[in-house]
Amino acid sequence: MPLDPGISALLQFIESSGNPPMHESSPDDARKAFAGLAQIAVAQSGRIEVGSVVDTSVAGLAARVYRPAVDGPVPTIVFFHGGGWVVGDLETHDNTCRRLCRDTSSVVVSVDYRMAPEHAFPAAVDDALAAATAISEDLAAYGGSDVWAVAGDSAGGNLSAVVAQQVPGVAAQLLIYPAVDVFGDYASRESNGTGYFLELPLMEWFLGHYLQSAAAPDDARLSPLHGVRPELAPAIVVTAEFDPLRDEGRAYADALAASGVPVDSVTYDGLIHGFVDMPAFSPAADAAVADMNRRFAALLH
Repeated sequence: MPLDPGISALLQFIESSGNPPMHESSPDDARKAFAGLAQIAVAQSGRIEVGSVVDTSVAGLAARVYRPAVDGPVPTIVFFHGGGWVVGDLETHDNTCRRLCRDTSSVVVSVDYRMAPEHAFPAAVDDALAAATAISEDLAAYGGSDVWAVAGDSAGGNLSAVVAQQVPGVAAQLLIYPAVDVFGDYASRESNGTGYFLELPLMEWFLGHYLQSAAAPDDARLSPLHGVRPELAPAIVVTAEFDPLRDEGRAYADALAASGVPVDSVTYDGLIHGFVDMPAFSPAADAAVADMNRRFAALLH
């Protein structure tokens, strides 16, 4: 399928902005550019309304709690944002979390874990595990039901997969174009590694900041593909046709299925890495997010 026209127009806009590629920027400048793109998206689409939004802290980390406009008890989703473990924060993924909350009728707790290069691997993993454990032990303060799940995009999908492997009680996982095998060799990295927003030099830039000392290629905290086992929580694994991470996401879904884990693997044609943040620019991305959230709501409820 050809690249979605809305996505194509967005890529042309980014190209014409005059900003240097993210991998040629400092982490601070990259964070500002990523935040700026998120602000443009919200200005285009408007902020999604939910029951309430409260800033708080979990396990010593900044967090934001989104509550749906429905009566409880409801499931609780622990959300970890993407951005290569270097960029992104509560604000860049605010509308994504609002929509996830509204569409799934669940409480969403977005966790602002520590970022590289200031805090290299495994700091983000440690934070994700600590936050998920704390939330799971106090569900009455969040959704109120005994169902809790993890969700995240890209690097956040990586952290969600690790949490699902290491923290007991996870009922479901939504892994959105997750980074699950950082040292792997996949055809989609070559076919989609240039011209589609997430490019190979940027992937190397992210990993160089995140991984500042040697790590074993099979360390499941870094590459959760190596930690798949039976009896993990049912998963929805989302990939995009023009994403360099497409094939490793599919490999993760295949590994889950081979271990007997219920898995719903879906690839959205015509879309790229990051499409979850792009509904304002692309009706196809908007439809994909609606479908993804519908699948996750069915799994949660």
